[in-house]
Amino acid sequence: MKFKRIAMKSTKLITLLIAFLSLNACKNSTSEKAASSPPSPTETQHPVNGQASVTDNVSDPNALQVAKSLDDFKTLVVAIEAADLENTLVNAGPLTVFAPVNAAFNKLPEGKVSSLLEPENTSKLAVILKNHVAPANYPLQQLAKEAKKGRKLYMASGNYLDVVQKEDDIYVGGTKIIKTVQVSNGWIHVINDVLIPTEEE
Repeated sequence: MKFKRIAMKSTKLITLLIAFLSLNACKNSTSEKAASSPPSPTETQHPVNGQASVTDNVSDPNALQVAKSLDDFKTLVVAIEAADLENTLVNAGPLTVFAPVNAAFNKLPEGKVSSLLEPENTSKLAVILKNHVAPANYPLQQLAKEAKKGRKLYMASGNYLDVVQKEDDIYVGGTKIIKTVQVSNGWIHVINDVLIPTEEE
């Protein structure tokens, strides 16, 4: 009778051991499957790129979106991206951007643009580009008023630019505004020169 009890206990122990091993093998199989299976689209993590990565079909385009949509600003957009300033041009503003066209960059000394686009010159490029952005609302009428009062424009670079009216034309930093576009977060004034601060020349 005693032997029978021992045998029954041994049988139960073996049964429990087999169940445990089976459960553990099932867990390992599930873990391996999860590790080998690629994540679903909803599980994939994407880096956050700030406001510049947000798009919609309802809001009016901001300064960066307008620049990207026009071939005349291809070089400017490449420079903005290289300097990591996209988010600067999409904030709520108001901003006034004096935007050089491609031909303006072509006026720079040979090799200047490619040099500025090198990773080691990112900070220098950022200062130059910020010298084209006034953190204020400056439509043409307001620029004319500033010129009449003899005021200078404060730029995001920390520098000041002269604003002058000659007959019906407005000049900022010595270059003429050739066209103006209103954007959702301010204004783009198209210019035909790159406004490089003296210390960055």
